[in-house]
Amino acid sequence: MNRDLLAHLPVVVSVAAHRGFASAAAALNMSPSAVSHAVRAVEDRLGEPLFARTTRSVSLTEAGERFIASVSPALDDIGKAVEGLAADRGEVTGVLRINAPRVAVKMALTPVLARLARAHPRLIVEVHTNDAFVDIVAQGFDAGIRLGEAVQQDMVTVRLTPPFKAVMVAAPDYLQARGTPQSIADLASHNCIGFRLLASGSFYEWDLSDGGSPVSFRTSGTAVITDATFARDLALAGVGIAYIFEPLVRGDIGEKRLQWLLPQTAIEEPGLFLYFPQRASLAPKLRAFIDAARSSPEQ
Repeated sequence: MNRDLLAHLPVVVSVAAHRGFASAAAALNMSPSAVSHAVRAVEDRLGEPLFARTTRSVSLTEAGERFIASVSPALDDIGKAVEGLAADRGEVTGVLRINAPRVAVKMALTPVLARLARAHPRLIVEVHTNDAFVDIVAQGFDAGIRLGEAVQQDMVTVRLTPPFKAVMVAAPDYLQARGTPQSIADLASHNCIGFRLLASGSFYEWDLSDGGSPVSFRTSGTAVITDATFARDLALAGVGIAYIFEPLVRGDIGEKRLQWLLPQTAIEEPGLFLYFPQRASLAPKLRAFIDAARSSPEQ
């Protein structure tokens, strides 16, 4: 194989993963023109267009789909071989790409990344925060983080946090002005901080327990957010009632900056899990992340 062609293959795979030349260029720290040149060189050598380009989108052709399906695993294996040699010397190198919701950064990722930075200073962890569920394989991620119930069954999972509750909280000033709800029905007369799902655009209904039976409550209020962690800030500011994972406000509840409302209605979530395809589990960079996660005091 032409050695120049081989050097261009990771660029082609990146364009396919990012569905765009500009985004692939940014990820590879290359200029868009250099990325276009690499793709054109491969297409010219193969005699087939790999991408269908319009002014607004880039998608794989049928030939491109077949080519990427064959080339991507081979490049992954080459990368793992290189990383494996470094691991044999006691070094973990490379770039570990993780897709995670924003809440996972605060609840699970920060302490893990701190331990990794100390133990493996040559390993780069690139975290893409995205609350929408994505296909981590198709998007070129090594692993993802989600609630246990949202993980595909064919993925390997590693627990990052214990189970936790989804709770309703409000600031004392707000409750003094508006009163404290005594039942789920009372929430209808309160200013509830809403959450809109970016992927679907739909309005999230709060999952609650009514005497042990699950219920969904559609809220109304003056604030609607798309970042769940922002609910804490709004609650502390006295805007209204927030629905949020309990670990994110545990300190605020303990210091009485926020009050836990209707605790009997709180549901329990299964916890946050790292997930990845089976073949990725042998990569030294992923094993290093798992080891750091398992050394957490909460594990």
